[in-house]
Amino acid sequence: MDKIWLIIQREYLTRVRKKSFLIMSLLAPLLLAASLVGIAKFSGSSETQVVAVRDDSAQQMLQHLTATEEVRFVPATGTNLAAATAAFKKAKPKQDALLYFPPSFTLDNSTGIQLLANGNVSLNRQSKIRKAVEKAVGELKLSRSGLNQTTIDNLKAKVELDAVDLTQQGGRKNNVGTTTAAAYFLSILVYMFIFIYGVQVMRGVGEEKSSRIMEVMISSVKPFQLMMGKILGIAAVVLTQFALWMVLSWGLTTLAAPLLMKSNVKSPPAAAVTGMQQATTYDKAPAAATATSDDAATVAPAATASPWGFLSGLPVGTIIGGFLFFFLGGYLLYSALFASIGAAVDDQTDSQQFMFPITIPLILSYIVSINVIINGDPNGPLAFWLSMIPLTSPIAMVMRLPFGVPMWQLLLSGALLVAGFVLTTWVAARIYRVGILMYGKKVTYGELSKWMFYKG
Repeated sequence: MDKIWLIIQREYLTRVRKKSFLIMSLLAPLLLAASLVGIAKFSGSSETQVVAVRDDSAQQMLQHLTATEEVRFVPATGTNLAAATAAFKKAKPKQDALLYFPPSFTLDNSTGIQLLANGNVSLNRQSKIRKAVEKAVGELKLSRSGLNQTTIDNLKAKVELDAVDLTQQGGRKNNVGTTTAAAYFLSILVYMFIFIYGVQVMRGVGEEKSSRIMEVMISSVKPFQLMMGKILGIAAVVLTQFALWMVLSWGLTTLAAPLLMKSNVKSPPAAAVTGMQQATTYDKAPAAATATSDDAATVAPAATASPWGFLSGLPVGTIIGGFLFFFLGGYLLYSALFASIGAAVDDQTDSQQFMFPITIPLILSYIVSINVIINGDPNGPLAFWLSMIPLTSPIAMVMRLPFGVPMWQLLLSGALLVAGFVLTTWVAARIYRVGILMYGKKVTYGELSKWMFYKG
């Protein structure tokens, strides 16, 4: 055990003392937040789309197309479609699309409408223009039948439902959007870190084998001790990085969010302040007290709102504990397999053929689990069995945690994951002890199976 502990210390300190580790640990939350903000800001255009309309029908559609903040409709120039198209290409300022209604267009026959543009028309733009045309045609049909849109809107009923999970103590309100987002986020973290740090284990073993340092180390420690020390040392690096990220994320959201909220609270204009002062002078205390209490009631919730409020409906304790356990279990299981690959091959390029079968369960569990959550039941048979199989449970079970998982399933899945880790480590150790000193030989799957049963 002392030798394993020395190897753990070496692997841990070698990686933690690197500048790249410190930089990525400190900057990763900031880079992630900046990238999310950038994607949200630049993914969609904030400018209003200008659409020229050429109407050769008898419906006068331009008058009925309603402009929005996203789309604005203007009349096209030209006496026919060809002239309108030529004018559209030369228009300054530039127009985004040309909407053409043919002479055959009627309220009962809405085929033949064309949307012309300089290049491909995005699905988002097509959807916005289609909705505007559908709304205009619908309003025309309603007016022809003696109804108007206001009457129809008044007849519609808007109903909101609050889903409550009765399996939770006291009945937990189930916010589908929050639970789904949490499931996505946790599954991506598990997949990404198992793969990244598993490959680090494989490359570390491969580099030590190719540099022949391994021969010196094997003279002092057993192959199994060397493999476990390397796996556990890198696991400690992962936990350290997670702890730094959690502290930084908590600090950014807890300390920075209130400051941003305060800066966004607008002070009343000068005219309003003067009016309030006059009201205080002439109407005396009651009016002023009422205004002050109303203002306080309005501002106080915004100022004291917690940035972690969206987690109130989730089993946070179960999620954190389950995530750490299944992530570590999955990492240990897959890292043992990656270590055996690094020990078996001489060239890192040869490792690709052995990595593919190992990564298939990770990819499969991620894809199937997402499909189950979106289109199926997170507690259904498919999700249950995926969360019980050790090779798929690290992702499948973590993805189910935000939706609530019975305790007996968590315990059973955890026990199977531990058993799978023990079995996988035994298999990997058998391959590792032979492959670590094997040079100049192309390894096949048949050769690996023989190494498992070598004595000694």
